[in-house]
Amino acid sequence: MKILVINAGSSSIKYQLFDMEDESVLAKGAVERIGIQGSNLVHKVPGRDNYTVQADMKDHIVAMQAILGALTDPEHGVVSSMDEISAVGHRVVQGGSYFDGPALCTEDTLNKIRDLCDLAPLHNPAHLMGMEACRNVMPNTPMVAVFDTAFHQTMPPTAYLYPLPYEYYEKYHVRRYGAHGTSHKYVSRRAAELMGRPVESLKTVTCHLGNGASITAVDGGKSVDTSMGLTPLAGIMMGTRSGDIDPAIMEYMMEKTGMSIKEMTRVLNKESGLLGISGISSDMRDCTAAREENPRAELAIDMFCYRVRRFIGAYAALMGGLDAVVFTAGIGENTPYIRKRCCEGLAFMGVEIDDAKNNRPAGDFICSPDGAKVTVMTIATDEEKVIARETRALLENP
Repeated sequence: MKILVINAGSSSIKYQLFDMEDESVLAKGAVERIGIQGSNLVHKVPGRDNYTVQADMKDHIVAMQAILGALTDPEHGVVSSMDEISAVGHRVVQGGSYFDGPALCTEDTLNKIRDLCDLAPLHNPAHLMGMEACRNVMPNTPMVAVFDTAFHQTMPPTAYLYPLPYEYYEKYHVRRYGAHGTSHKYVSRRAAELMGRPVESLKTVTCHLGNGASITAVDGGKSVDTSMGLTPLAGIMMGTRSGDIDPAIMEYMMEKTGMSIKEMTRVLNKESGLLGISGISSDMRDCTAAREENPRAELAIDMFCYRVRRFIGAYAALMGGLDAVVFTAGIGENTPYIRKRCCEGLAFMGVEIDDAKNNRPAGDFICSPDGAKVTVMTIATDEEKVIARETRALLENP
């Protein structure tokens, strides 16, 4: 079985084609600048030179035609025809309370995804465009939606409800949904493999640290709390997002500056976090490179690691213990210095870093001392593989 995984954005489509016999990646790539001058496709096949197509792609349908053309190209492709592709798995950011697992892309499913666009206005409309494009060029191929929020549907009401008038939840679906669910699911299970223990026996804190970042308490393989909320703005500070703040700050700053709610929301999403504190960059690599000369860059790092550490401690208390801490995503996988800083001060609860183990290239490895009470590890996330697996599972067991 070959499964194509699609991650559609408003002006881009990323893709990977998996051979599910061994879960190997046959090809992957991306179309950028859809609907914008200078559209291009970069197609990558292991062991071959990259194949690039420069052509105007006015919409997602044209982009999908280009992707399928690259996959079936006699010289650069990996399948002889589209008939070899058994199914398409689509990443969808927001599934709301509708979905606690993958779903076939029926009209009902698409309508529910459309109904949730207000909760993910930058993502869900783009995912719908990707689905419609696939249905247009591959009308007979089964399509499956896999939701970032589904993994967090196991949270209890005490974790996902906000202390607001209950009717806000009943009428407007205001609650914690979380994000990065496919990543948290993948790394928590991979951690169990590395430890040689069933995931059901573990209490794990998974730290997905990238430009967007979230932390999840995984108890017995299930999400019981997560740092992001109704939207991806909540939780720890991120590249440009503030994370949790006193909500009264918004009214205070709007009165002081004359900003509208839209402008204030832009500040919280686009001008805060590492960028807002350091004043130089939203990229952790730039902040770490500048930390010795720039006190604000060092402060931004301190604040970021402090917040990660606070969530690790809180989630250990919530679960009544801790077996593993996992770091993943761009910062988590590639920045030993940040992993170490995030664990500082947690030795009292068994969370420690071994410098020799920690200071190595990215991959899947344990970075805590031998015999440590809590296993600290780095795992390269693979959200696309999770989407492919869940697509296959749904088709085999509808």
